[in-house]
Amino acid sequence: MQDTTVDIDALLRDLRTDFGEIVSGFVRERVEVLTAISADLMPLIDTLEDLLDGGKRLRPTFAYWGWRSAGGDPQGPILTAAAALEFLQACALVHDDVMDGSDTRRGKPAAHRRLASMHRSHGYLGSPEDFGVGSAILLGDLCLSWSDEMLMASGLRDDQLQAAKPIFDEMRTELMAGQYLDLLEQVRGQFDLDSALTVARYKSAKYTVERPLHIGAAAAGADTAHLDQLTDFGIPLGEAFQLRDDLLGVFGDPQETGKPAGDDLREGKRTALVAIAWQNADAVQQDLLRRGLGDPAITADMVDKLRAVIADTGARSSVETMIDERFAHCSEVVAGMDLDPITRQAFERLTVLATRRSA
Repeated sequence: MQDTTVDIDALLRDLRTDFGEIVSGFVRERVEVLTAISADLMPLIDTLEDLLDGGKRLRPTFAYWGWRSAGGDPQGPILTAAAALEFLQACALVHDDVMDGSDTRRGKPAAHRRLASMHRSHGYLGSPEDFGVGSAILLGDLCLSWSDEMLMASGLRDDQLQAAKPIFDEMRTELMAGQYLDLLEQVRGQFDLDSALTVARYKSAKYTVERPLHIGAAAAGADTAHLDQLTDFGIPLGEAFQLRDDLLGVFGDPQETGKPAGDDLREGKRTALVAIAWQNADAVQQDLLRRGLGDPAITADMVDKLRAVIADTGARSSVETMIDERFAHCSEVVAGMDLDPITRQAFERLTVLATRRSA
């Protein structure tokens, strides 16, 4: 009998290391191309390498286990194909920080802040902030281009690429649509739960879990029924992941999240958490939410007051319940899937990691 005993956490760590090495190797190869154009491009590369030196590699991981769930070989070009999603994630993070005016990412200066600082330190002409924003947008565009380049050169067979690429393209469309809807909700200033959940689904849930699973599974030859099962697992898990992110954006420890305390409140995020708080709030609490949410100069005292409103209205506990419900559903779906023992363990562990995290 085949031994299926495995340390799944060690296996996931090894995968994360593999993805990091693949991405780093790709960047090193592109350094030669960029420096042949001009050595002045190195600050962009340095900024990108700093950003890529971190993160959970969740999207490549889900793509890999989507592949394994459809009978794909554990080794081979799928590792490179999955790693391409890290460049799409880098694009999203860089652009997201520009749109939100974020100061930090993963405990370090956000790309646009770092590039603005370079401008300032050299005494260049014009606005450091404008230079930083423009440069970061271009860096994000470069990452978007590289994600496509890396996938297409991954070594997957033509038929595998033909199965995976349309999903990859659709995922990018969904991500950009979700990003726009997120911006729109902030400027509308509404507190609508359905709208918040729509943003969460397209900006995060599908992009983080469902579509990566589909990409890997489709490349391995999965049929429609299997892809539908992965959707039944991936959408609620992705939503739970984003709901946890919403909680961390308000109540998370900056030492673990790498973002300032209450950062989502300063940015005015219209999350499910905030929408529920508004629905349950009295007039005084609603006034606090209206005045504090989206204030770029929000004080620590106001952050504490808004946290209290969110807790006292039951919004925090309601979101925890929503996460628990989605966790239970995902666990049931995995229990009913036809998976080899190691892949089943991976799905079960990823369900926990996506919903019970602190960063």
